Amino acid sequence: MDERKRSRLEEAGVNVEDVLARFMNNEALMLKFLLRFPQDPNFALLQEAMARQDLQGAYNAAHTLKGVAGNLSMTGLMAAVSAVVEDLRGGDLAAAADKLPALTEQYHKTVAAVTEAAQIP
Repeated sequence: MDERKRSRLEEAGVNVEDVLARFMNNEALMLKFLLRFPQDPNFALLQEAMARQDLQGAYNAAHTLKGVAGNLSMTGLMAAVSAVVEDLRGGDLAAAADKLPALTEQYHKTVAAVTEAAQIP
C-alpha cells in the first residue's frame, strides 16, 4: 500500500494492517469497501433519532454503526460510537447527546480520510 494512503487512513484512526488482513491483503477490495462507508445510512439515522429523542432508534443506528466501523477497523470511530452505544444501552439520552459532537467530529474525520486516501494514485 502506498505510504501516503496508509498514513492518511491511520491518522483518522483506521487500523490499516487489520483491515487489510480482513480483506486477505487485497488492497483494491479493501478500498472498495472503505469507499462504501460514506453511503452507510446509520450515522444520519443516529442523528435523526437523537433529534427525535428516539432511544431505541438511536441505539439501533449507533449499534449498527459500531459494527460497521469495527468490521472496517475504524478504531477511532468505533471508540467514539461505542461510548454513545453504552449510554443509549443504559437509557441515558442526555449522556449520549453530550458525546455526539465528538462522535460527529470523528465520523467526518474518518469519511474525509477514506475519500482522500482513495484519490491517492
